[in-house]
Amino acid sequence: MRILLSNDDGIDSVGMAALVEALAPEHTLVVAAPATEQSAKAHAITVRTNIEVEPGEHFAAAGIEAWKIHGTPADCVKLYLEAMARPETMPELVISGINKGANLGSDVLYSGTVGAAIEGYMHGLPAIAVSLDIDSVLPYTQVAALFRDYLPALFAEAARPFLFNINYPRFLLDGVPNYVFTSVGRRDYLNAFQRIEINGRVYYHMAGEIYDGPNDEVTDVYAANHGYIAVSPLRIDLTDVDFLDEKLRYR
Repeated sequence: MRILLSNDDGIDSVGMAALVEALAPEHTLVVAAPATEQSAKAHAITVRTNIEVEPGEHFAAAGIEAWKIHGTPADCVKLYLEAMARPETMPELVISGINKGANLGSDVLYSGTVGAAIEGYMHGLPAIAVSLDIDSVLPYTQVAALFRDYLPALFAEAARPFLFNINYPRFLLDGVPNYVFTSVGRRDYLNAFQRIEINGRVYYHMAGEIYDGPNDEVTDVYAANHGYIAVSPLRIDLTDVDFLDEKLRYR
């Protein structure tokens, strides 16, 4: 299969290297990833500014087409699919990750990892965002291998195109990889903004810690917190269907 790989941690991230190592023996890969970390960029794209593109020499040595792109995660996927891909190199799947840190609950809205996958999905391609809890005991190489082995089952179960957000937890329940389909839950933070003055100018630095309130057992947050691998099917239609149905019903 021809696969386009991207992420938001940057082309030189350990998660990208692990995915390339795991997938390269069985698939034809192209890497189009940010030159630097672009976390929490969501689905932002660059406008009115030139986007520099460089060869990703780290992967070229292994015979893999790779591009270091000075833009957002969505830029990387959009640029490759619309301007750089040739008919014979057009991917059949877009994978974004493996992200350093979970993308659970409301973090899906902020995630550059998910943003890159959404861009692939918007081009009619199946797309998967893959993330690993930042405190996980699982090494990236193991997660990449688990993901590689799960891919055929995912393709067998899902109609295409699909958009999935997969989160690997801090630990595997009973040491076994249990994949469960989940809804998107709620992840909250106790945010703290630190006020900083430098040379008379005022800045704020945001920090915080995770505070997960109650989440139903079917949510990604609950599943990941209990040692399951959460697979959330996503869609990009933001329409409030209930409200719309109510209005249309009484016209």
